[in-house]
Amino acid sequence: MSIWTKITEAINRFAKSGSLADLFTAATPPEKTVAFTVAVIALGAKLAKADGRVTRDEVDAFKEVFFIAPDEERNAARVFDLARADVAGFETYAYKIRGMFDSSEDKATLEDILDGLFRIAGADGVYDPNELQFLASVSNIFSIPESCFDRLRARHDPSVGGDPYKLLGVTRDTPMSEIKQAWRNYVRETHPDRMMARGVPEEAVRMATERLALLNTAYERIRAEHRPL
Repeated sequence: MSIWTKITEAINRFAKSGSLADLFTAATPPEKTVAFTVAVIALGAKLAKADGRVTRDEVDAFKEVFFIAPDEERNAARVFDLARADVAGFETYAYKIRGMFDSSEDKATLEDILDGLFRIAGADGVYDPNELQFLASVSNIFSIPESCFDRLRARHDPSVGGDPYKLLGVTRDTPMSEIKQAWRNYVRETHPDRMMARGVPEEAVRMATERLALLNTAYERIRAEHRPL
């Protein structure tokens, strides 16, 4: 039984209430994997309509962030549509997810989720103010520092200009030795091998590979600026 089939069965048991949030409060809750996946899908679906419309690009980006096999697209689409129309606000799901990851070791997972949401929001080529407010609110609920939020935004938002310093969470005044250490830390945290060891889904590992390339490019650009002429 696939994760999508499990999710669909769980939703069929609780959707009559009008809120998928009941999946987390039922007397016999579904397994954590199902609850977590539903919560993340709900955030993605609600983000997609934050600017008042859901575009094909956003739906496609959603499928990239949460890899969906062709034979599971119907189940996944139903989950997405139910989440989009859910009476519960996005904050409900953000807090549910935050409650699943209380330890400092889980910080990377929360950052992964926010990174995926940034990808969905920017899929149509524009970051609407409502989408940015949505992302900022989720970031606050996840207790993600502002510097990290800026770093994640720099990966996706063209208006930020792909600033290599923001990508590494540093400034132009930061000593090169600290910039190098920041780069090493982020590479270690986002390395695909480390993420596979954490047991994250394949799609998250694929995104981590892309992030690693961005981090390395950013560091090389900064190094080039600091080389003596």
